[in-house]
Amino acid sequence: MTQAAAYSAARRKLHWGWITPPVLFAAIIAGATIGETRIPVATVLQVLGNNLLGTDYAVGRIDAGIVWDYRVSRAVVAACCGAGLALSGVVLQALLRNALADPYLLGISAGASTGAVAVTVAGVGAGVISLSVGAFAGATLSFLLVAALARAAGGGMGVRGAGVIVLAGIAGSQLFNALTAFVIAKSANAEQARGIMFWLMGNLSGVRWDDVWLAVPAAALGLGACLWHVRSLDAFTFGAGSAASLGVPVRRVQIVLIGLAALVTAAMVSMVGSIGFVGLVVPHAMRFVVGVRHARLVPASALAGAVFLIVSDILSRVLVPGQVLPIGVITALVGAPAFALILVRGRAR
Repeated sequence: MTQAAAYSAARRKLHWGWITPPVLFAAIIAGATIGETRIPVATVLQVLGNNLLGTDYAVGRIDAGIVWDYRVSRAVVAACCGAGLALSGVVLQALLRNALADPYLLGISAGASTGAVAVTVAGVGAGVISLSVGAFAGATLSFLLVAALARAAGGGMGVRGAGVIVLAGIAGSQLFNALTAFVIAKSANAEQARGIMFWLMGNLSGVRWDDVWLAVPAAALGLGACLWHVRSLDAFTFGAGSAASLGVPVRRVQIVLIGLAALVTAAMVSMVGSIGFVGLVVPHAMRFVVGVRHARLVPASALAGAVFLIVSDILSRVLVPGQVLPIGVITALVGAPAFALILVRGRAR
């Protein structure tokens, strides 16, 4: 039986190892091809060959610049952000045993936005603190506040505890959203305020290859940690007490994984702003597809989140001719009906 289980696990790993690269590559090619200016797939492949493989295809400088400097880097960052936010949702929903838990609802995204705005607009840190550090500090502070509020309100295990955590998260999100608005109103001029408000709704227009070197390690760290703790996440499905009885170091796993979710969320928010519904909808959708076992749910959610955000970015560029919509608008327009459908189907089942 043990050999059969090991063989099954190896087959699952092989399956995801084969399917992920071509699906991601196809999504990135689509992100580099579709946009305000349509560029043929052959041209995109030639540009990638010139920059990655050292080939010497004859490609126009304008097309090469659009594909490599703008669209490919944007698609890679979108994939990393989608995967990171989806993994954060998987972790929070498992550890808190709450179907509504995600970085946005628990105030992590709002706190990260406040920290990033405080650094860039209010000058907190006097230039010593980077945008990512400010976002992480805000995300950590927000989650600690939500946890303390839930504990003070008597949140524990079971349905009542889950409801208390959600209510505390809503309160924390509103508080940090208000702080962000206050900082913008007090310290930003009209042009800065317009740009920040657009960024806070999710904006990939400003990402370049420098952001890739932050996005890829953050997403890889989140994926690696989740894959390492898949058995612990499965154990938390039955509650912290059951996980402890199975030998899981409950406190350590909670601190590591929730801290990691805050870190990944902060890194993504510092680059693209606050994007909702990815961490909430994608894990639920993947549970319908691959089941609840985290050995399959973790890689499936990472892949689906990456593809979902790339497709959302494409839609944000083509829905309104001559204008780029905030990507958070697209994820909300798609995510809200999808989540409603998931709720209805879940109740029917």
